[in-house]
Amino acid sequence: MKTNRRTVLQATGAMATLVALGIVTAQQAHAAGRPGFDARTLQDALRTLGGAPATSNQISIVSPDIAENGAVVPVTVISRLPKTTEMFVLVERNPLPLTVAFTIPEGTEAEIQTRLRMSESSNIVAVVRADGRLFSVVKETRVILGGCGG
Repeated sequence: MKTNRRTVLQATGAMATLVALGIVTAQQAHAAGRPGFDARTLQDALRTLGGAPATSNQISIVSPDIAENGAVVPVTVISRLPKTTEMFVLVERNPLPLTVAFTIPEGTEAEIQTRLRMSESSNIVAVVRADGRLFSVVKETRVILGGCGG
């Protein structure tokens, strides 16, 4: 299917209307159309991304060792792998582990910064797609006050 400006505007308008009416939450709207965001386990999320990634020392995660508030945990992921095209951040013990996905344009530095919600102390897993293959690195972050609870 060829996507053009009119199609994108129609889809965006329809999704905005659903959010405004309360039929769809903003979180659901952001994840619409991307596989893996509805996965309930880390293994299921990794499967939707393309399988088990190889461990790489060319990827680094910068996050606090101890986060006081799980609602806003700052995370930076840096990939020094050539031909990085996508970066994903997963939180192993979150109800929905896949938290964010980034597409990295060609010729761009592969470094992302975001803030995550973490329900409890957990491993943060950064997955990078480079040259068509998946690579990952893991870092544990302890959370004092969970950020996904109700």
